[in-house]
Amino acid sequence: MDVLLVLWERVCARQAPLPGTTALLTILTAALFVLVPALWRRGRHVVTIAHEGGHALVATLSGRRLGGIRLHSDTSGLTVSRGRPRGFGMILTLLAGYTAPALLGLGSAVMLGAGYASGLLWLLLVALTLILVQIRNWFGLWSVLVSGTLILAITWFGTPLVQGIGALMITAFLLLGGVRTALELQVSRSRRGGLSSDADQLARLTHIPGAAWATLFVLVAVLCVALAVRVLQFTA
Repeated sequence: MDVLLVLWERVCARQAPLPGTTALLTILTAALFVLVPALWRRGRHVVTIAHEGGHALVATLSGRRLGGIRLHSDTSGLTVSRGRPRGFGMILTLLAGYTAPALLGLGSAVMLGAGYASGLLWLLLVALTLILVQIRNWFGLWSVLVSGTLILAITWFGTPLVQGIGALMITAFLLLGGVRTALELQVSRSRRGGLSSDADQLARLTHIPGAAWATLFVLVAVLCVALAVRVLQFTA
């Protein structure tokens, strides 16, 4: 009971905003992980987890049966769900992938702006646990476990300052990574034409061009970044 009480106090604890200089350096570090190719190849796995988690969540909420999630070493992923191959539920499921990282980043920014860095980290751990039970391959299992272990270490052993930095790093990386993956989809489609991407599948379902869906993904990601900047708070 004492452990649960301590855990609950940590989850609900409010923390002071990060100093402005610390926050700026944290955001710049997250930007480096998005912009530097060698770092992005490793960090992109986190965005893929969020992408496939978005598919899985919306598939479940729309009444589809979730068949599992696979994460691959080339940073691609696959979420299998069963249900009607057409219809609103399938459209929402496909929409959820590329929009999930940025939307998750925006939600994280709202929690950080309210001072709940520790609570955010615990919620991310819960989300990773739910994803973990749906993983269907070894690399996916390893990828989610490593991500969860890092967040758990920051959450359990880190000081409030470390937790704030870790939470902001994840938030900024999701937001910026969401923009980059949406732009990468645009570039990939322009170079190789129609593929089996989420945008192309949406095009076949709705008869709206895939380019329009890919553009929507970019707009959503950019809007999430703009809104996140407004809600985040830092001290001078």
